Amino acid sequence: MNSLHKKLQESPLLSRVLPFLIFVILTSTQGSFGPDSHFWIYLIKTLFGVWMIWTIWPLVGEMRWAFSIEALGGGILVFALWVSLDFQYPKLTAPSDSWNLNKHLGTDSLFFWLFATTRIIGSTLVVPLLEEVFYRSFLYRYILTKNWLFTPYNIFDIRPFIATSLIFGLTHSHWLAGIICGMTYQIIVLRTNRIGDAITAHAITNCLLGFWVITQQKWHLW
Repeated sequence: MNSLHKKLQESPLLSRVLPFLIFVILTSTQGSFGPDSHFWIYLIKTLFGVWMIWTIWPLVGEMRWAFSIEALGGGILVFALWVSLDFQYPKLTAPSDSWNLNKHLGTDSLFFWLFATTRIIGSTLVVPLLEEVFYRSFLYRYILTKNWLFTPYNIFDIRPFIATSLIFGLTHSHWLAGIICGMTYQIIVLRTNRIGDAITAHAITNCLLGFWVITQQKWHLW
């Protein structure tokens, strides 16, 4: 652990990329050990994400929450778009009920509320921090210039804007909503010159979406 922390301290790139990559790898293993492993691995992944955020928090200065009208409006807008774009178009993966907690656990189950709460907390408080630091702080600026670490966040260039938004969108089954989502969060960063506003917007979107999924039984959106 000390060796890992030292490597993260010594490499600004590693401290912004490695936590996200490990998070993605863990995501890819969800459901690999039976249907219930989808939930347990998400729980483990979330706890690991919390530990990684705690580890890199002193090393990644832009990983700080920020609140603005852009963050609030952008977060609500993306949620509304994500729900409204839930129609029949070719998805990257087939619709899945793997997160149908009613089907797998039953609404009266203690585990239903454990995993529903874990999913909302993870997607609201963990995912936005790791993803926004990777996409907006690292990837966008890395595509923009070799001197990425010392480059302001509010420099617009069509190449990293399109590339980052496409990559962000294509990591989601609902790729169309994902691409628009990536563009919106990037615009927020360009307007505010802060990663924190995109983190907050992303958190608002995911929190609203989580409650929508549970209350409306739209499990395929998870």
